Amino acid sequence: MTSARRFTDPDQLAAAMAQAAARVGPAIALAVRHEAVVLQTLIQAAASGRPGPNAITGRYRASWQAQVHPHRHGATATVGTFAPQARRLELGFYGADALGRVYAQPPLPHVAPALALLQPRFAERIATAAMGAFE
Repeated sequence: MTSARRFTDPDQLAAAMAQAAARVGPAIALAVRHEAVVLQTLIQAAASGRPGPNAITGRYRASWQAQVHPHRHGATATVGTFAPQARRLELGFYGADALGRVYAQPPLPHVAPALALLQPRFAERIATAAMGAFE
């Protein structure tokens, strides 16, 4: 981080703050997009064999997508899949389904471990992106 600037003129400070405010949203959106793609990649890697699910065809792994929705002051991201087996693979399933078939499928976590890898530094990365807009 660079050294702090001193403003003696309030108009200069106001102009610098306005410029930073215009840059902070896109900077955070870029960081969120990057983190969403990293999470998608981590999930796909964890869904490529034990201890996660086995990748027989690769369709399940390829079904994971990251969608980023930028807005004025940053972005939100959704990483997920519409694959019907996703919940059962992650959490397991014990008992009878709607058709009466009985399962004893243990969980094969691949989302939770990916989140655990990403989460510790996520807030720091977003803060770094935001502070970069003020330099």
